Amino acid sequence: MNDELRRIRWCLGLFMVGLALSGITAFPLVHETEWLVAVVGYFGAATVLYAWVHHVHEALAATAEQYPFLAYGTDWLAFAHLVLTATFIGPWRDPVRNKWVIQFGLIACAGVLPLALIAGPIRGIPLFWRLGDCSFGVFGAIPLLIALNAVKRMEGGTSAAD
Repeated sequence: MNDELRRIRWCLGLFMVGLALSGITAFPLVHETEWLVAVVGYFGAATVLYAWVHHVHEALAATAEQYPFLAYGTDWLAFAHLVLTATFIGPWRDPVRNKWVIQFGLIACAGVLPLALIAGPIRGIPLFWRLGDCSFGVFGAIPLLIALNAVKRMEGGTSAAD
């Protein structure tokens, strides 16, 4: 396996793991936020972060108890993350032929920023949390950009060592 293909697969693997984990973590939100409240509280219960995480946990717990069917929406969100992860199997196997999937991933990463910055204030999400959400788009784009550049070098018949 050449260096470019190895680099592409490493970057795509990193992106796929992150995408799958972000999907899987959308299933147990009540338990995760309960754990997050405990962890953040351990490091300083008087912080704005603690107040926000505690508020989110209370809302999720109350909703789960009174309206458990609403979690079905986040189940579909999780499923979508897993399906999108599977789309990157194509470029993993044949990156040049499936370069469009990497480009699609970059478009999706770019779309995270306006969604977080526009919908966040409408939904009452604090700025620090919206910026954290934006980081998923920014940090997700990094391995995809590296992979796309390596694909372009493969298309041109050059390698990083050339």
